[in-house]
Amino acid sequence: MAHAENEVSINRPANDIYAFLADGLNNKLWRPGVKSVALASGEAGNKGAVYSQTMAGPGGRTIAGDYQITAAEPGKRLDFQVIAGPARPTGSFTLNENNGSTTVRFALDLQPKGFMKLMGSMITKTMESEVGQLGQLKSVLEAQSV
Repeated sequence: MAHAENEVSINRPANDIYAFLADGLNNKLWRPGVKSVALASGEAGNKGAVYSQTMAGPGGRTIAGDYQITAAEPGKRLDFQVIAGPARPTGSFTLNENNGSTTVRFALDLQPKGFMKLMGSMITKTMESEVGQLGQLKSVLEAQSV
């Protein structure tokens, strides 16, 4: 199984961070690989919501990266499953607030199948790049007025 995770402390309350993450339309603000995103079905930020997402892919092509929220615990945890595209990892954001600052942990897991098993190191590198974008999330959220 391919796994990547990263953690960052953001000077914002957990509920603010959760609300930002749960609204998939914010993905373009902190994830440069997201080219477009829209709510496809369900209620924004709630379990079962599906976001249609187009991502920058290899060779300048775009790829699908649609995902569905699989667990939603406001202020605590947000889980998702990628449901379209070449790789379909599961992911989670775990939030832990302490004195107005929140530690955010972003983890991705993928069980490669078939041909993808041969691309293990490239998959892990891509996943590490995704979770590494937490620094950008921190910058965006801390720059917002409280």
